Amino acid sequence: MEISKPLLVFFSLVFFNLSFSWAAPDPTYQSLLQCLSEIIPSPNVSAVIVSNNNPSFASILESRIHNARFNRTSTLKPTIIITPSDESLVSAAVICSQKVGFQLKIRSGGHDYEALSYTSDKPFFLLDMYNLREVSIDIPDESAWVQTGATLGELYYHIWEKSNVHGFPAGVCPTVGVGGHIGGAGYGTMIRKYGLTTDYVIDAKIVDVNGKILDRKAMGEDLFWAIRGAGGANFGVVTAYKIKLVKVPEKVTVFRVERFLDNNGTEVAFKWQTVGATTDPNLFTRMLLQPNTNDKQRTVKVTVMGLYLGDINGLLTLLNKDFPELRLNKENCTEMPWIDSVLWWANFDLGTPPNVLLDRNNTDTKFVKRKSDYVQTPIPRDGLESLWQKMVQNEKVGLTCNSYGGKMDEIDPKESAFPHRKGNLYKIQYSINWDDPSIEADIKYTTQAKAVHEFMTQFVSKNPRRAYLNYRDIDIGSAKTWSYEEGKVYGESYFAENFDRLVDVKTAVDPNNFFRNEQSIPPRSTKTA
Repeated sequence: MEISKPLLVFFSLVFFNLSFSWAAPDPTYQSLLQCLSEIIPSPNVSAVIVSNNNPSFASILESRIHNARFNRTSTLKPTIIITPSDESLVSAAVICSQKVGFQLKIRSGGHDYEALSYTSDKPFFLLDMYNLREVSIDIPDESAWVQTGATLGELYYHIWEKSNVHGFPAGVCPTVGVGGHIGGAGYGTMIRKYGLTTDYVIDAKIVDVNGKILDRKAMGEDLFWAIRGAGGANFGVVTAYKIKLVKVPEKVTVFRVERFLDNNGTEVAFKWQTVGATTDPNLFTRMLLQPNTNDKQRTVKVTVMGLYLGDINGLLTLLNKDFPELRLNKENCTEMPWIDSVLWWANFDLGTPPNVLLDRNNTDTKFVKRKSDYVQTPIPRDGLESLWQKMVQNEKVGLTCNSYGGKMDEIDPKESAFPHRKGNLYKIQYSINWDDPSIEADIKYTTQAKAVHEFMTQFVSKNPRRAYLNYRDIDIGSAKTWSYEEGKVYGESYFAENFDRLVDVKTAVDPNNFFRNEQSIPPRSTKTA
């Protein structure tokens, strides 16, 4: 069949227009590309900027989204994703985003529970730190430089490559990004022995609002103090941290014990509250409280799991003395190298090779909501009984309770921006996950989380009710104008008495508030870039 010439011309124009729609980017892309090329005259600059009509855009964006609530069709996506491979490109991105007139959000691993690192209600650019992932280990110095696009799993793996008696006191989820974890203080299973992740930062590199690359000496001690616990993205783009490694035994011990309420569960939960915070600092324990069904009855399961920096015999001797109610026995415990304990906490099977920690793939994204609290006096037995009733009513909300004490009692709350130290028995994370994508399910399950959190008001810290920045919770408050008054609502929950000093640092280094999100530190003026 012969196609007429006018029809051929029509189809040619259609094909050209469809191709042009993504091959010829919009004026914003062109303006950003021109600005970046003027600063970094390289033909490869275009490779690091991905517009939202690029075929690779969705895969790059979604590969580090860990909360499906913020990957809906209604979610505003970035206009452009910038994927720098070195510090000079980060610097150029900061300068050019301001010149083009776009807000810049900064994403490390994408585990921000409220997605404030990669969503906004106004057009924005996303600076994705994924390619800045170098880890350089110096065992003789017992230190390492790690770029903020690396994951905790990559960091742990590279430490293990060089030494089986060194570790790092950071989190249990291997796909969490180093940037957000350390910036928000970070903690892990060695918190009682060594303190927070951020307590082991000894230097850093940050790109400030003017595009300057600063180390600790150049940025000054006030800014260095602020980026250790208040989130680096409030003040600039942290590109790397120098960290101090810690010593670990050749063998450590992990254990897990489960009890239902009809098998001493309440007594275990009650006793754990004080034992967890006062026992030997070589022992970290986590108590999970989960709604469950046992013998066809709705109830609560109490699970105590832990890491002991020593052997099984030492652990059994310790807990048989301090915590006989747990009835820990040898069958509950496993000795292993520290790197294998990292895999155990991340729910990998025993015997899994450590190279699985290098896997950054995001394969199981659920809809989630998280909240947090700090407990400073033990919840009485009758209080626990009433909590069980509330949890059974709100059948999907679990509580993860992490023991404090030990080293955390020894560090001044003003040592870094993170204030929640001495006087806290444990921290709670309220967790709820679901698979139903409907808005009705979102309302139902977030309401359950709020209900349990509200019930707990009587048992947790007050004036302010404290919260953990890395368990981001937009229900605490959010900024619309970034006034001091708005910021104080959530700022005092996250930072307590350190909030005012953080405002002063923000005012000094970013007075026009270019680096911002819906829960960022405000400058003293309300002028916003």
